[in-house]
Amino acid sequence: MSAQASPISLFGTNGEHSLRILQNRPGQAAVGTLSVIVLALTALTVPAPDAQAAATPSGTLDSTTKNVTWQSPVYAKGTVDSPTKCGAPDDDPDNAVCARFDLTVNPPAGQWDDNPEGGVPVSIQWETPTDDFDLYIYDSAGKQVASSAGTADPESTVIPKASGTYHVVVVPYDVHNNSFSGKAYLPEATDAGDLTGFSGSDGRYEIEAGALKARAEFFTDSTLRLQASPDGVLADPEDSHMIRQRPTAQRHTKSFDAGTYYGIRSGNVVMRVYKSPLRFGLYKADNRTAIWQEADPLRWTGGGMRQSLERRATEQFFGGGEQNGSFSHRDQVRHVGNNTNWNEGGYNNSQPFYISTAGYGVFRNTMTPGTYDFGSPVRTGLQERRLDAYYFTGDTKTVIGKYTSLVGKPFMPPVYGLEPGSADCYLHNANRGERHTLDALKVSDGYVQNQMPLGWMLVNDGYGCGYEKLVETGAGLNKNHAQLGLWTQNGLPDQAEEAKAGVRVRKLDVAWVGGGYGFALDACDRAKAGIEDNSDARGFVWLPVSWAGAQRCGVLWSGDQSLSWDYIRWQIPTYAGATLSGIAYNTGDVGSIYRHDAKMYTRDLQWKAFLPAIMTMDGWASDLTTKKPHDQQPWLDGEPYTSINRKYLQLKERLLPYMYTLSKDATRTGVGAVRPLSLEYPDDPAALGPNAKYEFLAGPDFLVAPVYSDTDVRDGIYLPKGTWTDYWTGRTYQGPTTVNGYKAPLDTLPLFVKGGSIVPMWPKGTLSWQSRDRNRLDYDIYPQGTTEYTLYEDDGVTRKFAEGASATQQVRVRAPLHGDSGDTTIKVGASVGSYEGKPSARSYRFTVHGKDTPTQVVMGGDRLRRVASSDALASATSGWYTDPATGITEIRTSPVSTDRGFTLALRRR
Repeated sequence: MSAQASPISLFGTNGEHSLRILQNRPGQAAVGTLSVIVLALTALTVPAPDAQAAATPSGTLDSTTKNVTWQSPVYAKGTVDSPTKCGAPDDDPDNAVCARFDLTVNPPAGQWDDNPEGGVPVSIQWETPTDDFDLYIYDSAGKQVASSAGTADPESTVIPKASGTYHVVVVPYDVHNNSFSGKAYLPEATDAGDLTGFSGSDGRYEIEAGALKARAEFFTDSTLRLQASPDGVLADPEDSHMIRQRPTAQRHTKSFDAGTYYGIRSGNVVMRVYKSPLRFGLYKADNRTAIWQEADPLRWTGGGMRQSLERRATEQFFGGGEQNGSFSHRDQVRHVGNNTNWNEGGYNNSQPFYISTAGYGVFRNTMTPGTYDFGSPVRTGLQERRLDAYYFTGDTKTVIGKYTSLVGKPFMPPVYGLEPGSADCYLHNANRGERHTLDALKVSDGYVQNQMPLGWMLVNDGYGCGYEKLVETGAGLNKNHAQLGLWTQNGLPDQAEEAKAGVRVRKLDVAWVGGGYGFALDACDRAKAGIEDNSDARGFVWLPVSWAGAQRCGVLWSGDQSLSWDYIRWQIPTYAGATLSGIAYNTGDVGSIYRHDAKMYTRDLQWKAFLPAIMTMDGWASDLTTKKPHDQQPWLDGEPYTSINRKYLQLKERLLPYMYTLSKDATRTGVGAVRPLSLEYPDDPAALGPNAKYEFLAGPDFLVAPVYSDTDVRDGIYLPKGTWTDYWTGRTYQGPTTVNGYKAPLDTLPLFVKGGSIVPMWPKGTLSWQSRDRNRLDYDIYPQGTTEYTLYEDDGVTRKFAEGASATQQVRVRAPLHGDSGDTTIKVGASVGSYEGKPSARSYRFTVHGKDTPTQVVMGGDRLRRVASSDALASATSGWYTDPATGITEIRTSPVSTDRGFTLALRRR
């Protein structure tokens, strides 16, 4: 390692507010200090004496100068909260408001061709690690290219493939007589050499290549863990609690020497350990079909390691957690790490995990950021000198299941968590004037008066807005069937008392969880436990920055976004893609937090009604046209917007039995409700095409194609294989096909239902899970061949479901295929199981879509009475009616014991 040069002042004689630059060089001895000073001064443009105080300190990285360090002034207290408030450099010549440093990078040729760190690492280390400095980096054109703005110490980021001059800005956000030292360096790479040691048995093998130590461990589900380190240390990340349950060890393994490699046979896989140079590959049991194969040896630098894998001709890649604007990553570079960029390209809820259609997935057991380049070859690098990877085998759904078994399955939300939420600041609100916490009740009254469902409310804001009269507020919300929620800026000191006062929802904000990684994960676990340890409720937590495992405890929310048609567009693949990392609940504010437009708000609400969790941020927005404050409750824009918003919120409420069942499924499979088409149609190339990117499936049955521009015509709606019925018109389409010119006025969300679907629903007009008619259940049925559906039910709010307090009901529909004759039968099974509040009997209403009118409908051995209209059916105890215009048959039964099943037959002869 090089010796450190002596510091030189760049700010004249003002020692308190000076920044110092120190440059390290390979092989530079201490006696070379003078040459370092000369080169450092040469690299700077020395200002005239009267302007010297305004010069921004700087340094250069190139083929001879590999390291740059610098020291900040001491800040007595925090200055500003954003780099936009730092002012111009000339206005802050002593860096008293914000610390600046100009970094010029002249990389040697080929520097970034295959570098584990993918760019220049920049970090700031605080002298006292209790405060908060935020780091931002801009290119010469003023575009932000990197940042680290959480509460981590050190703050660290990477300038991707850096070349040119960059402006480093550090904001002393919350400090107390504190300073920092900055560091940037050009990473130099070393490759693994030849194999020098191989031993092991019973599912665990030790491997060496000179100083590099590696270990392979095998598990019974054909999962492999591979660790490697040039420092010889093989251990879990420090303070890691991502992994909830390690898979069962596979003891029955066998190794063999194949000449050019050692093979390890374990279950359905064979791992190859190549000898010269050391490389790894994972094969199927035949030892001929590669699952993945390293293209090059492991490569590492002083602060990073990458793995290089061969890429197949048609191989696709998914995952990475929340990647704003993307779900399919082939030929793309994706970043994982701490990030608070809420825009397209941001990755604030990213996860170090990806899936390949070659039949595997990888979880990197790390607490450091990384870069995943899905080119050819695939190169995945992280900012640590170690590899610690779990490789899961199987198709995409199987891999998601194995990954979430490791880090935690998605949590089971309370049913009110799937209803709309509302957030505002009611006490000391700088945006809306003086109000009080009890004023939240007036807003909840508005939901009732406008017949719009509301499941929960956040009544405070940790950034200067507290709360009062919490018990009374919670009781008032409960009268309107809404739950009390709070958000927090910097901790949970009063969690027990707040939960006892009725708090059932928590939102964690950036000032507390912005550090991401294990810090955010720990906060999420604690917030969920705080509710559950002090009540019988299920914890329901939201957070905007997280890491692998957060799906087990929280709803991940994509941050304080702006409002535009473009924002609506890129959010569509964002939330669908997050599902491919086992994130069952990923969402964004309806509309946005800071800006409001009636039309865009309504269009955004339409499609977000098909996300499991949604929330409005009400008290911060201004109207785009008038620039005046505009709250964002869904009735405030007046007609036609109020009626349209009501329509979709009520539809969301009706579909809760369907979404709730999908939530329960996710706790078992790891697969959430919102899905890209490729998840259900993996063999359809068009499911990865440009049209499919901006639509999604809500469960396997609904295809949602949001309108994301100012138009009333939607083009490019891709419908995959099967029969698809327009939810609004009843028109059917045979896929695969692309629909252009679809008429979508403001009140119409393009929405299609797959043939064979069986969809449970609550009755029309339902506004709350609490006030619903528990003695009635509806099924919306699209008969096609033989299909089945299993409904899941429990009490909706307590954790007794985990002890088995729940019930399931299976429905099987058999219908003739196209051109065939015969009856359509609906077999409803008994509701199996028990939970508190389960109805002993209930009536059913079936809506059966089709073109052929039955001649009679038989329940058991009894014919049901045919009535003259849908209105007549609504007032009848039982009966059926077919609409001659649509062919849709509606059937209503008398109450039936939930302990027994029954069969309906729609006879057409």
